[in-house]
Amino acid sequence: MGPVGSVRTGDTLPPLEIEITRTLIVAGAIASRDYQDVHHDAELAREKGSPDIFMNILTTNGLVGRYITDHFGPTAVLRKVAIRLGAPNYPGDTMVLTGTVEEAEGDTVTVRVVGTNGIGKHVTGTVTLVLPGGADRVSRP
Repeated sequence: MGPVGSVRTGDTLPPLEIEITRTLIVAGAIASRDYQDVHHDAELAREKGSPDIFMNILTTNGLVGRYITDHFGPTAVLRKVAIRLGAPNYPGDTMVLTGTVEEAEGDTVTVRVVGTNGIGKHVTGTVTLVLPGGADRVSRP
């Protein structure tokens, strides 16, 4: 469990703030072909006990992937994204993604990701990625 180039176990990624807008929630649901009313119809979401529409897991999954590739660069290849949802992402909130390198060996890196919002932890999980050419070629913004 040694270092991979310049990526080391324990490294932290800079946080990424994502404004949770109604448009982001609806667009993410449509893009992932998730037509459940709780992701686009506030009135029906309230009838089902939710205070408003909320983000679906596929949108969250995409945002987690974006967070990782924004940090490690366009050559990073996501091999496994394993996430679990907690507190819903409602419109008007902000989700802050943070990450910590759990393991860096060979050209493979595993990052623990947490996304929090005003209610609590929205998403927790790990992302395993491969850095072709080694982690010393990481492009950081």
